[in-house]
Formats: sequence, C-alpha cells, structure tokens
Amino acid sequence: MATGSSSTTAEHLRAALDGPWGSVREEARTQLTGQEFTGDPYLDYKAARARVLDQMRVIATLGYAERGFRRENGGTGEPGAAVTGLEMLAYADLSLWVKAGVQWGLFGGAVENLGTERHREYIRRLISLDLLGCFAMTESGHGSDVANLETTATYDPGTQEFVVHSPTPSARKDYIGGAAEHARMAAVFAQLITNGENQGVHCLLVPIRDDQGADLPGVTTSDDGLKGGLLGVDNGRITFDHVRVPRENLLNRYADVAPDGTYSSEIDNPSRRFFTTLGTLVRGRVSVGGAAAAGARVALSIALRYALKRRQFADPDSGEETVLLDYRSHQRRLLPLLAKSYAYAFAQNDLVRRMHLVQTGQDLEPNAQRALEKRAAGLKVAQTRHATRAIQECREACGGAGYLTENRLVTLKGDTDVFTTFEGDNIVLTQLVAKELLTAYADEIRDLDALGWVRFAATMAGDVVRKRSGVRQLIQTLRDRGDDGVDEGDLSRRSVQLQLFADREDYLVRTAAHRLRARAEETGPFEAFNNAQDHILAAGAAHIDRLVLEAFIEGIGDIEDPDAKALADDVCDLFVYTMLEENSAWFIMHRFMSVERAKAVRRGVNELVDRLRPHALTLVEAMGVPETMLRAAMLDDASVYERS
Repeated sequence: MATGSSSTTAEHLRAALDGPWGSVREEARTQLTGQEFTGDPYLDYKAARARVLDQMRVIATLGYAERGFRRENGGTGEPGAAVTGLEMLAYADLSLWVKAGVQWGLFGGAVENLGTERHREYIRRLISLDLLGCFAMTESGHGSDVANLETTATYDPGTQEFVVHSPTPSARKDYIGGAAEHARMAAVFAQLITNGENQGVHCLLVPIRDDQGADLPGVTTSDDGLKGGLLGVDNGRITFDHVRVPRENLLNRYADVAPDGTYSSEIDNPSRRFFTTLGTLVRGRVSVGGAAAAGARVALSIALRYALKRRQFADPDSGEETVLLDYRSHQRRLLPLLAKSYAYAFAQNDLVRRMHLVQTGQDLEPNAQRALEKRAAGLKVAQTRHATRAIQECREACGGAGYLTENRLVTLKGDTDVFTTFEGDNIVLTQLVAKELLTAYADEIRDLDALGWVRFAATMAGDVVRKRSGVRQLIQTLRDRGDDGVDEGDLSRRSVQLQLFADREDYLVRTAAHRLRARAEETGPFEAFNNAQDHILAAGAAHIDRLVLEAFIEGIGDIEDPDAKALADDVCDLFVYTMLEENSAWFIMHRFMSVERAKAVRRGVNELVDRLRPHALTLVEAMGVPETMLRAAMLDDASVYERS
C-alpha cells in the first residue's frame, strides 16, 4: 500500500483520472469556482432560467464553445477538449451544462455536422450566442423511434420553399430545451417530401421567434412547465402550421433538393443515410454519460467527506462515538460506488479520446464511427444508471442532512434523473449495443459451410455439456481455496478477472443468437426478439461491463507513481469484486463460478473496503471536484460534528 504523502498520491491519481485533456480540467477548476456559476435552488423556475442564460453569456467569453467547432467555422477544432471542458460545468450546475449542451452541442452540432458552406454564417452567431437555438427532434408520439417522426417538410418547387407542418397532435415537438423561452431558431427533424416521395427524416433550420421573443407566424410554442429537476432549462413544445422556410435551410451535407424538387444523395441506401445522419451527432451521447458521471462524483465527494466527519453511536471500548465511515456497512455502501466512479472516469477518457480521433480525421478505419456509436451508447447507459444509484445512496448515507436542499444531493438527484432518458432511453440503447454484438456474431458464422456449421454446433454442444455436467464447477472448486484473500487466489490476477467478464459476455451473446435463431423459425423475427429481450439486454450490459474493465486496466497502466498505482490497483480490484458480487447468481447458475469462489468474492469486497478506508479522503480528492465547488452546507459547519 501507499507509503508516500496522501496529497502527492492524490495528485498522481487525479492526473490519471483527468485524462488526455487534464489541462482543460485544471483550467475549469479555476474558472468555474465563483458564485456566479453555481445554481440557486431557491429561485423560481423563471428566475433560474434567466440566471442560467446569464451564466451562458459569461461562458461564451471563456473559449469553451469554440473548441467544439472547426477552424473554418470560427472554432479551434478540438472536440475532445470541448466535451471535457463542458463536462466540468456539471460540477457547478447541471442546468448550465444542459443549456450549454443544447446550444453548442446539439443545435450547433447539427448545423456544423449536417450543414455545408451555406450554413456557415449561423455557426459564428451561435458560438457567440447572437443566435440562440434548440434541437427539435423528439415528438410527443415518437422519441426513441426517430425514423417514424411525424413532422413533415414538403418541398414546394413553385416558391422553392419547404413547408414544415405538424399533421397530428402527436407530431408536436416536445421536451425541447430552449423551446419554452430563449430559442430563436430550431434544428427541426422532419420527414422530407419532394415530388410526392417521402425521402425519410432530414434536418432543417426553422426560425421560431422574432427578436422580441414572440412566436413567428405558423409557429406555436408552449412551456413544459415544472420538471423533476433542471429548473434553469426552458423545456418546451413546438407545433408548426404550414411554416415556410427557404430551400437553403435544409442541412444538406448528406442529401439535397434541387430548385425543381429533384432529390439527391451520395448515400443511396435510405437506412444507411439515416444512421449516418444520426451518427454525426454522437457527441451528445458521449457528453451525457460524462456529465452524469460528474454528478455522481460530486455526490460521492459530499457523502464521503460527510462520513469522515459525522459520528454516531459510542464504541463500547473507548466510549467515543464512531465516525460513519468506520462502519463496515457504510464502507460497503459508498466505497464500491467510488470504485465504479473511477472505472467510468477511465472509460469516459478512453471514449472521448476515440471520439476526438474520429471527428478530427485521425482515425480513418472503416468501422471506427460505428464502433464509436456503440461504445458511446453503452457507456451512456452505464454512467447514467450509476449516477442514479450513486446519488440516491449518497442521499441516504447522509440521513436527514442529505434531504436538505442546502446540501445539494436532492438537487443532484433531480437534475440527473432524466439523463437515463434523453440522448436515448437506456433500455433502447442497451438493445442497440446488443444488436451490434449479434450482428458481428452473425458475420462470423454467416459464411460457414455445412461442415463448418456442424463443427461450430459441436463446439457449442460440448461447452454446454461441460457446464451441465458440473465438470467446470468441480475443477474450479478444486482450484479455489475457501480461505483465499484478495492477494492469494487467482481472482487477484487481471487476466482472470477480465476472462470472467469476457466469458459472461461471450456466453450471453452466443446463447442469445441461438435463442433468436430458433425462435424466429417458429414465430417470426418480431416475436423472437420480443421473447428474448431480457436475454438481449443482459448481453448488452455484459459487453459494457467488459469494456469498462478494460479501460480501467489500461488507465492504471499509465500511472507511473508506485503509491498511486498501488492504490488504483486496489480500487480496480474493488470494482471487479463488486461487479462479480452483484452478478454472482448468474455466474453460479451458469457454472462459471463455484459457490466457494462466490464466497471468496464477498470476503474480498469486505477486505478491500477495509483496506481502502484509510485512504478515503485521498481517493475523494483524486476525483478532482474542488471543495469550493461542492456547495454543501453540512461540510462547512464543522462545529456541528464536534464533541466536547
């Protein structure tokens, strides 16, 4: 275990967790600590919205927005730095983060990535906030099913205009950040119709308000009203009644309409064109996962610091009241969540790095974009679910104090709750990940001849027999020693840990594929998929877990300081043992783990939280949330916890 000073160890760990754009994070820690960037939960929602817009105008002067745009459009061409910098806004106020993400990430990203030269004039204006925009994709009737949006954009060759229309009540654009008050223009996703043919979903720029904030003719906006959180974000609804916009307002990077109404696209396949369009907007999904994880780090920083001060119940031997974090139950409820936060921080750094390479043209591999989309979807699911669970646990771990608004945890809980929904519902995204896995699996076996299929089936059958016969379990039982500690059994080896994660993923994907194949022959594709949905979701989740562990292991490998590396190794072990414990029933049922090994895992969690307890403050400081940004009153009033 670490022998150097705790502050030095924390600095080395923080540098590793900060990742490739550590300098951006350090700059933000200095710039964003002022009161002017914090949220005020006591404001009504109208005042909160005005405050966030004022904060945005300050942020616009600090260079955060420019990083996300190409140089020819007035930016600096640093997508990795842009995502990292804006993620830091989540430490200050998640409403500010969402508002910035809508303006510069979603609206700005749509204009830059889907538009062409003729749309460049808008980008400089939206960077400086001279043009406030919104991203109008979701409808009341269709959220996840973007391909079946109902809003139409029908081309009129007589006037060379598109007529944007909401044909049904369910075609109303809904939950749109900025639509209630501030946005003057919307990036509207609609079914493009020209010469009587529907060419699928495309994006157009549609002005929705005048300079005084009044709805333009044919546009009706309304307010979604109070939400469970994010008071500073003006979510609203938009309906269109035959609103006309110039032909040039079509964002035409992947498709265009000529003056006479002729449709053209370099991507012939409509499905591929649709997914290419959506794929360019992957940065939003990357950002949501990162911001959710940042919210969890804030909550854990508050709860763990509180647990190091708050005392409850006297030690019968000494008579002194016991610090909360000295209780095993408290260690178990918070330290595994801290280990997950470390894991997701490394995974997010890796994801942002991959995104940066793809979006700056440094990674030209044919499948790089698709792989990025799958990874972004999976990590968004993992990180938003982690945030929901971690913040709730932190709230409970702080008792009544945790329920007070002044201690911020309930605000964090409300603000991050919707993260599991926007930028893709978590269930739908997990299915997307699994679908990609199954597609790749099918590609591996599609070209097998009859003999190949027989051999493949025989291998599968032998594996299944081996599991059912208990041979694997017997071998494992013989190998396991019931009294093994973390450092003694083979579970301490990274290769064994990773193999267990990979075995679970591989088994779930293979058996899901065969289940789908067998069922489809009986009932048809939809019924087969619906019947196997639980299996498919489990396969997607297992894949995500394995990717996260790989990123954690690689992240530790870059730490040079021996004390910091040793501490990070223990945190990684705790992450692994926690995940194995949470899934122990599955591992036992499928003969990947003996009962004795499962017991060793449980003991391992206890041993690791005990080992990490003395380093709790170091681990908290290494997460990099400055104390000045925590804004929890209970941490500032130390006298409350003193005993005479």
